[in-house]
Amino acid sequence: MVGLLIVNKPSGMSSRRVVDIVARRAGTKRVGHAGTLDPLASGVLVVCLGWATRLVSFIQDRPKTYLARVILGRRSDTDDVTGEQTEVCGAPQRTRAEVEAALPMFVGEILQVPPQFSAVHVGGQRAHTMARLGKTVSLQPRPVQIHGVTLLRYEYPEVELEIDCGSGTYIRSLARDLGNFLGCGGLLGELVRQRIGEFSLANSVSIDDLSTRPLVELLRPPVEAVADLPRHTLRPPDCDQLIRGRALLCPAACQHSARSLVALVDGDGQLQALAEHDVEQHLLCPRHVFLPGCSG
Repeated sequence: MVGLLIVNKPSGMSSRRVVDIVARRAGTKRVGHAGTLDPLASGVLVVCLGWATRLVSFIQDRPKTYLARVILGRRSDTDDVTGEQTEVCGAPQRTRAEVEAALPMFVGEILQVPPQFSAVHVGGQRAHTMARLGKTVSLQPRPVQIHGVTLLRYEYPEVELEIDCGSGTYIRSLARDLGNFLGCGGLLGELVRQRIGEFSLANSVSIDDLSTRPLVELLRPPVEAVADLPRHTLRPPDCDQLIRGRALLCPAACQHSARSLVALVDGDGQLQALAEHDVEQHLLCPRHVFLPGCSG
């Protein structure tokens, strides 16, 4: 049981709970997810099974698209509706034009302070653990990449946004910072992750599917986790070389950039290993070897 499950996580369920459901159905503990979704959020959660768990980082680093509903005129200790909320007295009711004019401030590489209730480590402890004990946590701003923010709908106090961003972005922080920039406060009311890389809601399965359909029918091949990497097709003798940890000669036609990772696939297009291209030596040096069943 090896592969990827593209799950449409419902709101109110933790990412850990989804992993537990899959692990129980698959009969294995070798299950992990690629990018946590808060219980409030719904949408795409990629779950990896078997040796495909070694590909989690490749999925986490892919660009993401979110649909967010921001509520202006309020603040929260969690920066979303699950926390203790307070109304902002005398909060100005901004116009659509004012909201649109503010959005470019949050595009590009920006510095973002994570929410107090987050998984960021502070002094060896999770920030949310300390926050639940009533402690104020000093969190440092971190650079995040936001590729675009589009205003889809505005009817005060609600702002509906589509956000394209990189790994590590907190949409709760964006909602909070947008509200503060507008001078009225803001928090996240609803969040849907629509996409991670090529994995979208359109090709996702539901929690009910996990319970009623054979998992093997729902699994996607591990090679999809590294779809952005160049590929090199192995010959049958290459598999023995990889098992022994030996580098492969890269043909003259091999045009991969220096030190780039290359997905090594068999004749059926199934992922067998990841290798680093040594341009000077014309070698593909194995870095991660899977070899579930190499075929020519």
